[in-house]
Amino acid sequence: MDSSAVKHALRQLEGGLIEELLEQCRTVQVPEGAELLREGAYVRDLPLVLDGLVRVYLGHEDKELLLYYIQPAESCVMSLSALLERAPSRIYAVTEKPSTLLLLPETDLRRWLREYPSLNELLYHQFHERYRDLVETIQLVTFGDLATRLLDHLRKAAQVNGSDLVNVRHSRLAQELGTAREVVTRTLKKLERDGLVKQEAGGLRVLDP
Repeated sequence: MDSSAVKHALRQLEGGLIEELLEQCRTVQVPEGAELLREGAYVRDLPLVLDGLVRVYLGHEDKELLLYYIQPAESCVMSLSALLERAPSRIYAVTEKPSTLLLLPETDLRRWLREYPSLNELLYHQFHERYRDLVETIQLVTFGDLATRLLDHLRKAAQVNGSDLVNVRHSRLAQELGTAREVVTRTLKKLERDGLVKQEAGGLRVLDP
């Protein structure tokens, strides 16, 4: 990704900061399905997504809990927290699409947070958005039935991918929701009868309620 593309992706930041980012940070191209971070690892550089999509989740054995997605011009607030505290990561991060990342080194990041208000505003806004995502997830897990959780999961995937057709296997959904594949299949049939999803050859189409 050339400098003009980086400047466009991060246009909400001060010009001086963008120039420093271009000089001090590495840009990396990451394929789909790459594990960027795992539980217990230490964060040395804060990844900022320039292009692509990253999924952040908690994992235990063969079960997962989606926390949030990281889209272009966003970073991972839980990675930021681990980096600033110099604590091990408690989450996993995996690319959902081929992605371009800008890696912000810890020492420079601490200085930029002191010197550039726009970087603080960007990251604080993302803290607010991720806090809202986490509260919604807790509410769904605690109070929602599986059909509600599954439909919400599919709607989020459709939104971040920019398409109402979600290409995902039943087994993958079961893993992400912490349940059995057979249960997901039955629940999808119920959602289809209710006119909320449609199972097609290319995946699951999320319909307007």
